Amino acid sequence: MTNRRGSYRRKTRKLMSKHFRKKGKISLTKYFAEFNGGEEVVLKAEPAVQKGIYHLRFHGKKGVIKAKQGGCYKVEILDGCKPKNLIVHPIHLARLK
Repeated sequence: MTNRRGSYRRKTRKLMSKHFRKKGKISLTKYFAEFNGGEEVVLKAEPAVQKGIYHLRFHGKKGVIKAKQGGCYKVEILDGCKPKNLIVHPIHLARLK
């Protein structure tokens, strides 16, 4: 049996990079964003902030806000047919239009 190489952030150079015009200070309105229960969101990682980030296999998934937990939110997503609960900081969430 072989050992797994690297961590869960391995091979994310393109995924975790930002456009050159978006680099710099992060938006405080996104950092302190408020969401209501039942609101639909998309998981969109902010690479400048590692706090409260989800596992990157869920990047781009659609979810529903279930509750607030501290400064973060509980988000329920579907991974295949199985519902999973993630605890995500609001800077990594984007409202679904």
